[in-house]
Amino acid sequence: MGDKIELILSATEELDGKKVLTCARAVKLSRENAISLKEIGELCDEHGVKVRECLLGCF
Repeated sequence: MGDKIELILSATEELDGKKVLTCARAVKLSRENAISLKEIGELCDEHGVKVRECLLGCF
């Protein structure tokens, strides 16, 4: 699991002192690395990463 969170954290940006990940980037990570979007969301929650610009309007 360590590799997965490292992938996610490397794709995040810092915005106003907070770690953020765009939804489009999360989808790309999911497809390229065979990680479910559910798992990406859970890892983001666990590590304080905020998902933004949601493609579905959820965030």
